[in-house]
Amino acid sequence: MSPNKNPQFWLEKRARRKTGFPIATIAYYGADDKFASKVVVGIVLSEKDKDDAILKKWFSTKTDIRFDPIITAQIVDFLEQYNIHRVGMVDRIIGCPHEEGIDYPKGDKCPLCPFWADKDRWTGETIN
Repeated sequence: MSPNKNPQFWLEKRARRKTGFPIATIAYYGADDKFASKVVVGIVLSEKDKDDAILKKWFSTKTDIRFDPIITAQIVDFLEQYNIHRVGMVDRIIGCPHEEGIDYPKGDKCPLCPFWADKDRWTGETIN
């Protein structure tokens, strides 16, 4: 990435685009809705390759990953490798950083992140 480029501006500019491939998704995860410790970037190269996403993950325990300029620059570098035209992302943490079936049994709630046990990850509202 060129030193003159602002990585956050680069992401926001592509997030405003409405059409085009390749497309990337960016999702932030954390033990609660205040501190993101994980970001997952997915890339879909074309409409015909929708089922073949390229995934890369970053982790942080010391700083909120959403505001880490080094990780943001690494994400932009990764996206530039695939000539990303559009970015889809939300403005909040959308769930637990642990993976069902990998970090805890399928069908269970994450024992390390009780905050998310009764939350809808898209609305943040409490569910029964």
